[in-house]
Amino acid sequence: MKRAVFAAGLAMALSVLQGWAQSPAAEDQPASMLRSSYTLGPDDQITIQALEAEEISGKPIRIASNGYINFPMVGRLRAAGLTVEQLEVELASRLKEYIKEPQVSVSLTETRSQPISVIGAVTTPGVHQLQGRKTLVEILSMAGGLRPDAGYNVKITRRREWGRIPLPGATDDPSGQFSQAEVRLRDIMQAKSPGENIQIMPNDVISVPRAEMVYVIGEVGKSGGIVLGDQQTMSVLQAMSIAGGLGKTAKSKEAKILRVNPGVPKRTEVAVNLKDMLAGKMDDVSMQAEDILFVPNSAGKTLALRTLETVIGTGMTAVIYRGIQ
Repeated sequence: MKRAVFAAGLAMALSVLQGWAQSPAAEDQPASMLRSSYTLGPDDQITIQALEAEEISGKPIRIASNGYINFPMVGRLRAAGLTVEQLEVELASRLKEYIKEPQVSVSLTETRSQPISVIGAVTTPGVHQLQGRKTLVEILSMAGGLRPDAGYNVKITRRREWGRIPLPGATDDPSGQFSQAEVRLRDIMQAKSPGENIQIMPNDVISVPRAEMVYVIGEVGKSGGIVLGDQQTMSVLQAMSIAGGLGKTAKSKEAKILRVNPGVPKRTEVAVNLKDMLAGKMDDVSMQAEDILFVPNSAGKTLALRTLETVIGTGMTAVIYRGIQ
């Protein structure tokens, strides 16, 4: 699939998945976490319910940039730095002057003071402010969506004060302060595992690794990189099919795979006779991550090799194709 087609399909999928923002998976997050762990900050919005205190009940208020709120009967009160539970206690204490046994409930209706980090293969990586309840897909949309060279798995790191990430296989880091999990984004996009579209919490770190790829360049229909996806290898014939086959002036007998080997500065060459392979006279050959299949042309190798250096040297091919899944 070409880059433009993939990007359009991804954008459509992300748009559809926006409707899952209030999915059962998001609603299942314990509200007690917000009450006991979340620290209120500037620009957060709260709503207070207090019996026998109509002057302040049911009216949303935003915490000022200096961290204070100002209510009738209560006066000026610093809310920033308190949890929801602590703020309830403080409000009840102040209302005792007017009400014998005040009953106060505070709801956090919008958060604007807690950052989340999105890094890796997204359009606009960086720190984003978590406003309200957002799911993983919504956060990826806020970051501009995935780049064409993004992998299919997303990694999430969360502070343990928010509890362990509610996903199968979630683990704690050695310090015990963070929970880590991996999400198969493709399963969410294909509606196979909508429950993995979890709610994102303050200070979460979302990492989208660049996918492992193989490259086909030279005298082929369309040079470019091919995302491997879940499979670790791809055959030469599969790669050639995605690359549009041989060009008219290809030296099919002299193709080669240029392979990176650990600890060796220079790529090793694996000869590939595409003519015999296409004719069924020799077995197909597996390509590994970061392999380059180079098909020379009859005019010589110099220009094609320069093209290779340019393409690979930039760390990104001009066109990226999604592999066979």
